[in-house]
Amino acid sequence: MHLTNLHLINYKSFEAADFDLDERINCFVGKNGIGKTNVLDAIYHLALTKSYFNPITVQNIKHGEEFFVISGEFLKNEQVEKITVSAKRGNKKVVKRNGKIYDKLSEHIGLIPVVIISPADRDLITEGSDTRRKFLDSVISLENSVYFNNLIKYNKLIQQRNALLKYFAANRKFDSAALQVYDEQLIPLVKEIHLTRVEFLEQFLPIFKDFYAQISSSSEEVTIHYKSDLHNTSAAQLFTQAQQKDMHLQYTSVGVHKDDLIFTLQDHPIKKYGSQGQQKSFLTALKLAQFQFIKERSGVTPILLLDDIFDKLDENRVSQLINMVNDDRFGQIFISDTHTDRTEAVIKTTDQSYKIFEL
Repeated sequence: MHLTNLHLINYKSFEAADFDLDERINCFVGKNGIGKTNVLDAIYHLALTKSYFNPITVQNIKHGEEFFVISGEFLKNEQVEKITVSAKRGNKKVVKRNGKIYDKLSEHIGLIPVVIISPADRDLITEGSDTRRKFLDSVISLENSVYFNNLIKYNKLIQQRNALLKYFAANRKFDSAALQVYDEQLIPLVKEIHLTRVEFLEQFLPIFKDFYAQISSSSEEVTIHYKSDLHNTSAAQLFTQAQQKDMHLQYTSVGVHKDDLIFTLQDHPIKKYGSQGQQKSFLTALKLAQFQFIKERSGVTPILLLDDIFDKLDENRVSQLINMVNDDRFGQIFISDTHTDRTEAVIKTTDQSYKIFEL
């Protein structure tokens, strides 16, 4: 699968732009702030129906304009898939596949697999559990529609349960039976989501560890621990035990929406004990493992987006990364960088066709 062309109108910094793309490597070079990352983000937007960097749709419209349009033609399994994403201030986002509007944006997820490696990924280490759960859920959801739909149902029920808890507090009343209605719907979803996450990590960890060893040229032990109250306690027990606490807090304090991933290096949190180089290697390995996992499970080679990669990794790690992507495992690759000469010198070391776009 690959993207053959990309068209932008009023998307972020672009008034209008058209790119006819190479099947293998495409490089976007130019000064900081010129819009290199925006091109990669537009591709991500076509695949996932949202921006990687700013999920608030209206903020992706070019300043002073009323709408944006992104369109691209993908060649997948020898068939053309034309995807269009458009948004107008005051209106809902519209996503079309071959001219037909999706009733639900969720129906599009998984059609165009894309993986991005970006400096923004550092949030996976530095930020709270929400960020890591979103990563976990996004990887699984791209190849498991049942999981994705379970997650949507679960989150909707949690919102409704939280609204009920707030209602109880505002009216100084409590109805255990009413709360139980939500708990009974949540329990089977909790079990399914938790089990799927456990099974996913069992498959994902060996792939991740192998990529870390390749990138870092190191024998350091890295791993990912899945932290969840569900490991030792049933969903029914958790909801019952937390009932009084939930009434006080006015929100649901237990469940799979409180799970976390713990990233460790030599059995210590990488956030505290990992060097910058080790953290960058960890994150790059994490994303390449995401790429390989999706490819193995879906049978489709994802598009790989490398944002500002040369400025964020040292020369040795860039060399290791380029050696890896110069491999039949990888398909179409998009790279953003500030230096044309540096980019071209590195890309020429591969055996792949390429195009360089100077912005």
